[in-house]
Amino acid sequence: MQKKYALIGAAGYIAPRHMDAIARNNGDLVAAYDLTDSVGRLDAHFPNAQFFVNFERFAAYLDKLKKQGRGADMVSICSPNYMHKSHIQFALRDGMDAICEKPLVLDPEDIDDLVELEKATGRKVNTILQLRLHPAIVKLRETVQADTTGTIYDAELTYVTRRGQWYYESWKGDVSRSGGIASNIGVHFFDTLSFVFGPLKRNVVHHRAMDCAAGYLEFERARVRWFLSINGRDKDEGEGFARRCLDIPGVGFYDFSKGFEDLHAVSYAEIVNGRGFPLTEVRPSIAAVARIRDAAIERGIGSEHPMVARVLADKDRYRDGYPV
Repeated sequence: MQKKYALIGAAGYIAPRHMDAIARNNGDLVAAYDLTDSVGRLDAHFPNAQFFVNFERFAAYLDKLKKQGRGADMVSICSPNYMHKSHIQFALRDGMDAICEKPLVLDPEDIDDLVELEKATGRKVNTILQLRLHPAIVKLRETVQADTTGTIYDAELTYVTRRGQWYYESWKGDVSRSGGIASNIGVHFFDTLSFVFGPLKRNVVHHRAMDCAAGYLEFERARVRWFLSINGRDKDEGEGFARRCLDIPGVGFYDFSKGFEDLHAVSYAEIVNGRGFPLTEVRPSIAAVARIRDAAIERGIGSEHPMVARVLADKDRYRDGYPV
């Protein structure tokens, strides 16, 4: 049976991947909403989808479809991070399941509220954790689980990409609305580390700024030093648009700069077939990034990523308070 979808945040950066995933899984997008009307991307797959810039009209249309027996089964949520919880609540209370982009919410306590709402409504929240479906990550997890020697692996996570001035002027540059850099670009990778190496036991923050953060994580089976940056100065000369890599000496070097864009379609296929990731699975990564956002800086505790020294030595890194 063909699934019907509604989409919140149709003009957002990640929305096209959700549209493509819906189309590739033979779904139908019946309605979309965004505050801005720059949504010509809808024409690629769903030119007949109704579009709204007013949320009340969007909600009323979905209610009309439901009364006609043509209602949406799921709401795909691509709105700003701080709106995710309220949009998930809207979906569940109106009788639809939710598919939400990362980070699902900003604080772990929000997950508790959604668990109770799932119970009350009988509907389900699905989160996009596409790296768990990456073949290399699946194989790595199997390798770790098959190792019965008790090995504690050492790993280094590096994610450097470039964001322009617009980023800091948008909601993404406001920690209260985005959750900060760890929530914006790091939460998928922190979830992946827990997925592969087991429960997180220690979380130390070595550096935190508007454009980068770094720290040290101890999992059941790994010690990980990590570095996240949206400042182009942290890329080496000749590198492409982004460097997303996980280096585990003696095991492998994993480059995620390309090749995981199609995993949204795989994620949707899993969700449609009842194998989506539940709220309990996402809580550890949300708790981790919440602590990274608020924890005191502790230098010299745990192994520091080599990029920390490079950033601290860059005296010309900021101009008028903004990264350059």
